[in-house]
Amino acid sequence: MSKVEKTRDNLLKCLCKKCPTYSFTCKMMSIPGNIILLINPEKEKPQAETLFCAYTKSQCIEEKKGCLCTQCEVYKENGLAKKYYCLADGGE
Repeated sequence: MSKVEKTRDNLLKCLCKKCPTYSFTCKMMSIPGNIILLINPEKEKPQAETLFCAYTKSQCIEEKKGCLCTQCEVYKENGLAKKYYCLADGGE
């Protein structure tokens, strides 16, 4: 398994923001930080609220409500095997 790169291209492909587990409240709280990530994705941000397979678990998601990981291009391109990266420490 490879480590997922923190690139703008991966951020744009990421399905985390469309996931049923990603609540409306989390989405609203994450907007400023996610915009900064789109501008400079290489900047180290340990609590990113998107692309969880590259960063780390969410600071606001608390329960499983469905997972889109296996449908994501980032997941497929990097040979990932887990689900619910938003609830797991350390990404991939």
